[in-house]
Parts: sequence; C-alpha cells; structure tokens
Amino acid sequence: MPISNLPPAELRLTIAPASLGFADTSELLQYPLPWIGQERAEMAARFGLGMDQPDYNLFVLGEVGSGRSSLLGQAMVTAAANKPVPPDLCYLHNFDAPERPLALRLPAGQGRLLRQLLAQMTKNLQTEIPQRLNSQDFKAESEHIEKTHKAEEASAYAELEAFAEARSFTMHRETGHILFTLIGKKGRAYTEDEVLALPKERRAEIELAEQELRAEIARYFDKTRPMERVMNEALAALRRQVVKPLLDRELQEIRTGLKKQIKDSVKLGAYLERVVHDVLENLELFKVSDSDEEIRQEALGKVLSRYRINLVVDNDSSDGAPAIIEDNPLFRSLFGSIEYQSENDVLVTDFSRIRAGSLLKAHGGFLMLHLRDLLADGLVWEKLRRFLRSGRLQIEEPGTAFAPIAAVSLEPEAVDIDVKIILIGSREQYYELQEEDPEFARRFRVKVDFAESFLSGAETRRTSAIFVAHTCRRLGLPHFSAAAVARLLEDGHREADDQLRQSAIFARTEALVMESAALCRARAGRLVDVSDVGTALRARTLRHDYPSQRLQESIAEGDVLIGVQGEKVGQLNGLTQVDLGDYRFGFPVRVTARTYAGEDGLLNIEREVEMSGPIHDKGVLILHNYLSALFAGNAPLALNASIVFEQEYHGVEGDSASCAELYVLLSSLSGLPLKQGIAVTGAVNQHGEILPVGGINEKIEGYFRVCEMAGLDGSQGVLIPRRNRRHLMLEHKVIEAVAKGLFHIYTAEHTSEGIELLTGLPAGIADVSGNYPHGSVLGHAQRTLLAYRRACQASEHPKPGRRHPR
Repeated sequence: MPISNLPPAELRLTIAPASLGFADTSELLQYPLPWIGQERAEMAARFGLGMDQPDYNLFVLGEVGSGRSSLLGQAMVTAAANKPVPPDLCYLHNFDAPERPLALRLPAGQGRLLRQLLAQMTKNLQTEIPQRLNSQDFKAESEHIEKTHKAEEASAYAELEAFAEARSFTMHRETGHILFTLIGKKGRAYTEDEVLALPKERRAEIELAEQELRAEIARYFDKTRPMERVMNEALAALRRQVVKPLLDRELQEIRTGLKKQIKDSVKLGAYLERVVHDVLENLELFKVSDSDEEIRQEALGKVLSRYRINLVVDNDSSDGAPAIIEDNPLFRSLFGSIEYQSENDVLVTDFSRIRAGSLLKAHGGFLMLHLRDLLADGLVWEKLRRFLRSGRLQIEEPGTAFAPIAAVSLEPEAVDIDVKIILIGSREQYYELQEEDPEFARRFRVKVDFAESFLSGAETRRTSAIFVAHTCRRLGLPHFSAAAVARLLEDGHREADDQLRQSAIFARTEALVMESAALCRARAGRLVDVSDVGTALRARTLRHDYPSQRLQESIAEGDVLIGVQGEKVGQLNGLTQVDLGDYRFGFPVRVTARTYAGEDGLLNIEREVEMSGPIHDKGVLILHNYLSALFAGNAPLALNASIVFEQEYHGVEGDSASCAELYVLLSSLSGLPLKQGIAVTGAVNQHGEILPVGGINEKIEGYFRVCEMAGLDGSQGVLIPRRNRRHLMLEHKVIEAVAKGLFHIYTAEHTSEGIELLTGLPAGIADVSGNYPHGSVLGHAQRTLLAYRRACQASEHPKPGRRHPR
C-alpha cells in the first residue's frame, strides 16, 4: 500500500454542536445522571449490592477520577434506602464479670428508649427508696425487730452479769468489748498489789473464777452474734419487702415501654433481674447518713452507674440501612475503641467508655473503604482480614499494652456484624491481592471494573452533556452552550487519544467545567461558550508546560541538536513522549547509526550503559532479526553497527523508535541520505509491519513546534503508523499548517514505504536469489554488506608476503 499524506479532515474529530440536540445544558437538568460508558461496572455494582450472601463484597477497580467512588457511593445510598433499618447496639454492665461488658441488640429506637427508661428508674429509686425506708410503717416494724433483738440480748447479758457477780466480778461494756473487775467484800475493786497480797489459795480461786468468766463471756458472744445476724437479716428482709414492689413496678414499666419484640429478650430479662438483685443488695446506700454523707453519695453513684446503658449504635432516626464512607480508617475509627482515664497512676475504664467504629455503625448496610488507606496500617489490615474471616468484631484498645502506666483491661463481648464492604483500589492492587492473598480476595467476589474509556456515540455524548448540566447545578455554575459542550467532548477524545473512544476520567472534565465557568464569569457572560473552554485549556497547558518550553528553547538555542532541513546519512529525528503525571508532551530526539565491517552485530549503546528499559531492548532485538531476515541471502552478516539516541541522558524506554532506528541503519549501510524534515515514530515487528504507538498527538505537536520555531517551509512533517490514524486529535494550529501545505502527516503500513519516503528511492524487492535491484535502497545496503564480508574474509586470510633471497 502506498504511503498516505493525510488531509486535515482526518487529523481530528470535530463534533457539530447542532448534532447534540440542545441549545445549552439547562435544558438537560430534567434527565437523571447515568453511569456514562460504565455499563459493565454498573451491572456488577447493582448485582453485588443486591446480593445478600456472605463474601459477596465489592472490589471496585479503576483509575482515579473515573467516578468509581462517587458512583458507588450513590448506588450504595440507593440500595441502603430499600433495606430495613438495622437494630441498635448497647453495652451493659456485666455483674458477674465487670471486665467483660455484655452486648445487646435492640430494635431501632429501642436502645434510646431503654436508656431513658433506665435513667428514669434510677431517678425514681433515688427518690422513692429513701421515702419507703423512712415511712412510719417501716420504722415501726424495724424498731420492733430491733427491740426484740435488744430484749434477747439484754436477757443474755443479765445472765452473764449474774454469773460474774456470783464470782465477785463486776462488768461493763466498752466499744464492743466486755471488761470485768474483781471486787472485795465491801464492793471495792481490788488493786493489783492487794491481789498479790492475798493468800495463795485465794489467788488460785480467783484465777479459776476468772477463767470460768472468760469462758462464759465467749459463750455470751456466741449466743448474741446469731441474734444480731438474725436481726440484720430481718431488717434486710424488711427493706427488700418494702422496696421489692417498687422495683417490680419499675421493671414492668420498662417492659411495657419496650413495645417492639426484642430478639435478645432473654439476655435483657436476665440483666434486669440482676439490676433488681443489685439494688436490693445495696439498699443501705439509699439511706441518708448523718455522717460520711459524701462517701455514701460517691458509693451510691458508682452503684447507680451500673444501671446505665452505653448506646454505641443508635439507629432511631435512620431511614433504611446505613451507607457509610470511611475516609479515615484508623484502628479506632474503623473497629471501635475503649476510652481510659487516669486515676492514681492507673488507667481505668468501664463499659460506658466503649465507642463504636464504622464497622459497627454499618451493621445491616454498606461500608466503603479505600484499599490504599488500609494498607498504610498493618494492624488495621490484619484485623480487617480476621473480621472478614469470622464475621465477628471484638472491640479492643491495642495501645494499652504499651502504655507507660498500668491499665485496667476490658474485653467487651464480641458481636456478629452483617455488612457489605465496598473496597476501592487500582487494577494493580486488585491483581496483587489475587496473587498474594487469595483468602482475602475470596471475600470480594464481585469485581466492579471501571473502564478508562468507552466507545463514543450520540447516546454517550448526550449523557456526557447531562453530566455537565448536573455539575453546573451542583456547583452553582453558569450553563454551557452546545458549542462549549462539543469542545468538552472533543477534549475527552483527545484525553483518550482516540477519535472513536472518549475518556471515562470525568474528574478532568469536571475540572475543565469549573475553569471554563470561571472565565465566563470573569467576562460577565451568561453562558459558557467555546472560547471559554479553549482559553481554559490553553491556560491549563501554560500552567504545566514549563519543561516542554525549556526543551523547545534549548533546541532553538542550539544546545540540543535537531535538524529539520536538508538530508543526512545515518541520521534521523525520532519522536518521543514524556509523561510527568499531570502533563504529557512530545519532543524530537536525534537517532544516529554507524556501520562497518565486523562480526559483532548490532550494538544498542543505551543498553550497554544500562540507560534503556526492557521494552526498548526488545524492540532493538526485533529490529536486528528483521534486518537479518532482509539479507538472509548474505547470512551470516559481516556487520558491526551501533545505534544511539543523541543527547539523551535520562534513559529510554519503549519500542516506538524502532522504525527510526531501522531507517538510520539502512541509510548508513546504503550510504543514502534521509530527509531531516520528516520525523519518524512507530514500532516494527519481525515482518517489517509498522505497529501503532502511544502519545501520537503529543509527539506530532512537539515536533511541529520545533519546526515552527525553525520556520515551516513545506518540507517538514511526520511519518506515523497507519494504524494510528484514528488516534489523531491534533491541535487546530497543526491542522491549519497541514491545510496550507506547510506541514505533513504521513502514514505507512510497512517499513518499505517509509524508507521510500525518506530517501526518494524504491525500497527494493528481492528476486528468487535474494538479490535486490541495484537502484533500490536495499540493493545499495546489500552491496555494502557484501563488501563488509569480503573485508572480513580478507582479514582472516591475509596474502603471504614475497620472500627475498639472501
């Protein structure tokens, strides 16, 4: 197929504003915003969000700015609205093991109600228990019990006194002890000296009487202690008898107040019974004390605090299931936490200091996380893996083990969580997980794959215009005219480097909408026009193109050697692209080759100095094999050749310069000069076919600017693969130069077409013997290779020197 010189109409896709079917985007606000070009991702997302089986979590993969987070967030909210409201979650005091608080799930809204009912019960108990314990009936009954006990105790004490008097002892009580003293006949107490002065027999009688009295006192205490215990038990039973109806009434009000059926009713009932038992065991603290009132109040407060509930998840005001987006998944914010406070150099806590994380709050609904955030913290990642395996969450505070002071541990009851996780990540992360952690990957059975680009048509253009309309309304921006939208769409094609496909990275489009609208407002316009979009694009380029500008200046100043006129042997301008992440640009680089006789073959200088990547090295090896195949009749080739990218100091990667490398090699072998005004890009396979390359628009425009600075004379242009034709979305300045005949865009399908364009001679076709025509490029190269072989053979077999007789 002959080489093609593309007309201006093929260098860019132009969208007619009239084809869009509206005057400005305000006419499109009535239409809903669809998933533009993401039909596969939308279908997968709706399937995953509606699947109620375990392990059907969603892994959303795609490029940043493709709408993967915003679209999934909207779908998540929509799906959550159609699901039932999940239950509340409370933590309660565990009377048997306070360090292990109990978890209780209640129907939505019942947790708040239970908290209010228990608070009211506590308030009522503080008021009514003292009243009941101070009532006349209670006082009379308790006085009767105490009087009966005192009478029994007085009778026992009277018997003890009579026993002591019979042995000449008198007694009196003092702070719980009984003291006794020996008295004489006249009722006077003996002194120690008087006792020692008594006869030995009398002292023995006194000592025996003292031992008998001590034994009797012991029997007295053994007799009265049960009496006191019986009295205390009777008083406690009386208090319980008086207070128990009050507690029964309060519990009945709580049970009546909780109208909805409770799944954990058995656990709640057992807890309330323990509350009643605990109140009855601490009734003494409800009585006002004349002394130590502050201590009593403090002790009562601690007891009453056990009757509160810690409502960690409150769904009372929820409408549907939760849909939570966790942008800061720290350990505490994701899994919950336990708060501590310092008391006497010890960290203390209790059930009321348990706090829920996003996972607990998302129970029954959806939780969106970003994989990159999770991988930043190894503790978060490992705990999430364990949770996905078990479906149960244990709230813990990992930092207490490393605290500088002692801490009271707390182990809340683990709870089951039913949550669907939407994990946002890149393609690379997704496939790395598939390979390195298959167990984790198995928990995400729904793959939501967001495309980077999509086939453009009338429908996608209309939905893209709807996106612009909704963006203007959401951000309060002026609306866009049809011509401005057409320019936005063309930029989407340029971003995708394709006339048939449009970029799906709508974050860039949204930014361009905002920047264009700002320019419209600056000129006090009502509608954003095509000129505003063009100005915004130029301003964006100006903000980012300093590296490109400096390179262009270095070429113009002669620091970087690039020739765009005349002809040279073994020298050609190749086209390269630099991708800085936020900006891409192209520029030419001089490719040169030298050939001479030898047997080392093709030397890639970039590879030898380790400045080339594997793809570039692969391209050079393919080129070498193709060259060997061209001259198979001359095998083995007696050739030493070197290729280099002149003034390239940062490394080379990619195979898009393979064509240029082949052409300079053939030029050096044939001795035929190449047109320096035509720059070349394209990869080559082993059959000489030219393969498409990336960054074609940036490469062409970068070379065009160099030629423009040097002066366009109609001889300059670029040679690109024919398969890159649909990827052309060139600037209007380039198209205008092509229309005037000052610049040319040539396409070729085979390397033979390109060498004919660059040399002006036919490439040549080998005959059955493998020989090429003498006037062809390959014929000239073949003759050079034959000369190289003869030279090599001559060096291997030198002629013997003439001998001279002596």
